Amino acid sequence: MAIRATFSEHDNEPVRGLPSALPSGEYVLWQGAPSWRSLALHAYRVKLLAGYFALIVLARGAYLLSEGGSLLEALRGCVGPAIFSMLCLAIVTGIARLAAKSTIYTVTTRRLVIRQGIALSSTINLPFKAIESAQILMRNDGTGDISLTVDREQRVSYLWLWPHVRPGYITRPQPCLRSLPNPAYAGEILGRAYADHTPGTMLGNSHSGSQEASATGSVLGASA
Repeated sequence: MAIRATFSEHDNEPVRGLPSALPSGEYVLWQGAPSWRSLALHAYRVKLLAGYFALIVLARGAYLLSEGGSLLEALRGCVGPAIFSMLCLAIVTGIARLAAKSTIYTVTTRRLVIRQGIALSSTINLPFKAIESAQILMRNDGTGDISLTVDREQRVSYLWLWPHVRPGYITRPQPCLRSLPNPAYAGEILGRAYADHTPGTMLGNSHSGSQEASATGSVLGASA
């Protein structure tokens, strides 16, 4: 089974998060979705955008003061940029929340399915045979990502999958379960399902570090 993408409406899903009914003998093991707050911070970079807009507002105030304006005039001159900045941040945060709400990650006994899309829903099927490895990244806030390395013969689009793709891996995109509230639990289920379906594999170990985006550990590993 190769990786394939389908487009559909949520209302027409025979099973929530899946584009079609599962074949006989296949069943759902786990379903989850991103934490919208974590997705806003780590995928949509809301904190970085907030810092950028703060610099713009401060630069505006400094410019007005350097031109001989009073402190009150400088503050008044910063009102417009501040309102615009807050509006932009609210829009980006809203998009992140909608993205999280419209996303469902599904692990079955044979594959992993990513349903995503705010305006146009699309679904990508990742059969276990197309997955070479998986890595889990834990964060101090309890959320984390599970990124998947797929067979080189399978092509996935970085732009189409974003934000459900590992950052920076553009030439060989890695589909990613982003900002999971309990990544260790999801990784354990995925690892066991992969091992049960693909003989000759074993479970790896995941580790959390002390940094905000902490060390990556293996979820799936090939046995010797």
